[in-house]
Amino acid sequence: MRLDGKVALITGAGSGMGRLAAQVFSREGARVVLADVSQDAGEAAASEVARAGGEAVFVPADVARERDVQTLVRRGVEAFGRLDVLYNNAGIFPADDGSVVDVAEEVWDRVMAVNLKGIYLCCKHAIPELLRAGGGSIVNVASFVALVGCTVPQDAYTASKGGVIALTKSLAVQFGPKHIRTNAIAPGPIETPLLMSWLLTNPAEKKKRLDRIPAGRFGRPEDIVNMALYLASDEAAWVNGAVMVVDGGITSNYF
Repeated sequence: MRLDGKVALITGAGSGMGRLAAQVFSREGARVVLADVSQDAGEAAASEVARAGGEAVFVPADVARERDVQTLVRRGVEAFGRLDVLYNNAGIFPADDGSVVDVAEEVWDRVMAVNLKGIYLCCKHAIPELLRAGGGSIVNVASFVALVGCTVPQDAYTASKGGVIALTKSLAVQFGPKHIRTNAIAPGPIETPLLMSWLLTNPAEKKKRLDRIPAGRFGRPEDIVNMALYLASDEAAWVNGAVMVVDGGITSNYF
């Protein structure tokens, strides 16, 4: 098993890619600490892991609140004795995001608080535990939009994910000598219930997006989780400071 003996903390684990990561990481031998703002969703995710024979503890937490993050890390270490992997998956993508000339200040601040400050806080409190364990892996979720411009702007989200990439590289240099690897994943458009329900009623918009993806399909949650699994595992022992673009080729497509 690729994560045998490891303890992994996964944020945003109540749904989507975080929930899938909880199942996959557990199946690969990890004991998992699950965080989410939704008590019901987080408990359900932990129950799924337990029913499959794994070990999971759920801690309700808003990653934008330092006290929540302190409690999250403390309870995870109390439950399993150590921490080896931090998977910063939690993030938001509000519908009222847009161009800097019209996005509301409160929308900007909330996106930055969850998507960027949340990673800062989780790293701030998890890194000391990774050091105590002798090293480990940090996996941050960025986005392909941090690498290219877009004619339909989502500037708060884009800026937050650009910050994630910059922070990832800084942490890789700081803590690489102490055996902590820090890498980022930049996903392309991923099939989510929200995206798919919207595109089902907008065939022209769906075609426009698919025409940009050489792979001919949207990404699936497992495409991203499988990359996270690799980065969390010892197979990626010499991967540090990387931005792993998993986008079906969309950022390589000029026309």
